[in-house]
Amino acid sequence: MEKSVTSEKANGIPASIKFVLATILINAIGFGIITPVLPELIMELGHSDLSEATAIGGTLSLLYAATQFVCGPLAGNLSDRFGRRPVLLGSLFGFSVDFLILAFAPTLTWLYVGRFMSGVFGASNAPAQSAIADATAPEDRPRLFGLIGAAFGIGFVIGPVIGGVLGEFGHRVPFFAAAALAAANCIYGFLVFPETMAPENRRTFQWRRANPVGALLNIRKLPGILPLAVVYFLWQVASLIYPMTWNFFAYGRYGWSSAMVGASLSAVGLSMALVQTFLTGRAVHRFGERQTAQVGIAFGALAMTAYVFIPNGWLGFAAIPLLAMQSLAQPALTAMLSRRATADTQGEVQGFASSVMALGAIVAPLLFNPLLAWFTSPSAPFIFWGAAFAVAATFAVMALIVLSVVRPTERR
Repeated sequence: MEKSVTSEKANGIPASIKFVLATILINAIGFGIITPVLPELIMELGHSDLSEATAIGGTLSLLYAATQFVCGPLAGNLSDRFGRRPVLLGSLFGFSVDFLILAFAPTLTWLYVGRFMSGVFGASNAPAQSAIADATAPEDRPRLFGLIGAAFGIGFVIGPVIGGVLGEFGHRVPFFAAAALAAANCIYGFLVFPETMAPENRRTFQWRRANPVGALLNIRKLPGILPLAVVYFLWQVASLIYPMTWNFFAYGRYGWSSAMVGASLSAVGLSMALVQTFLTGRAVHRFGERQTAQVGIAFGALAMTAYVFIPNGWLGFAAIPLLAMQSLAQPALTAMLSRRATADTQGEVQGFASSVMALGAIVAPLLFNPLLAWFTSPSAPFIFWGAAFAVAATFAVMALIVLSVVRPTERR
């Protein structure tokens, strides 16, 4: 059943990469579809008001991030042992079942079960990126990792629009649509997705390596991997300032309506997708992976610093192109990580990277949201809407400093 990835390249983009991009896009659309109606479902099942539902939503997000932190290395190691195809297809099947569980959830407990399952199957990011690393030369990876980011951004622009429309027919309807999308993508992958990992590169599965601590102890032997992991973590925390606080920040600082907040998020997603689609590959080709990542992080730090001081909404909207340029960083950093992995540890390295990102997703809401809440409350010594952005900019600068001392690595 396995196909040769090399033979596919004669016809342009390999089917494996097309499937990975479609998977990222459809997963993002699926998650975006349920976003507008999730508060209503929480209020229904928790018999709570909006304030209580917001707190419950926060715990659901932390559960999702914590599960991804644990399961990232597991998915990566499984893909190094059994190949990328069975792990990715199994993940998509699990996603479909997960969305159905959420659609039929009779109690709040089942929402937590569903969010836990989302974290488990959402760890498929590691085998997906490993499949790209298997199928492409190192110099081509930043462009394709950029396309992954673009697909993710486009999905989160399209998904909430679809979810908002479907939600008019009932707040459980979008969950059925998300389940159908995941199932359709699973069938599509079963038909077209070839195995990208050569049998001779597979290795024995070991539980001691299939966890964040074990993965760290093992991959630290790879040259330059630990400083790069620190950069990955610092930048992940910094960049999460927007999804964690933007809707609250823009509403309070600029007085924007929910429609205006939604329009700004769509503008950010679209502009980031354009940068990752048309600029990332060209930038890496000209400047290299590390310099491209440095440029992206520098733009991110500038944008975060700008939002510390920008006093009105029109300037806040005008700064979005500056913010979009930070999307150069993630694909370049991911490509740097993949270049440091060997053929039989690609999944493990990408799984560890997923855990680092999940750890950032745990730290960010615990840091930024309380900070914003404190400095905008009556008990604060002074009102400072930009406090969380100032801390995020500090994390970005720290990432830039650490990245400057990361040594180049030889091609593997």
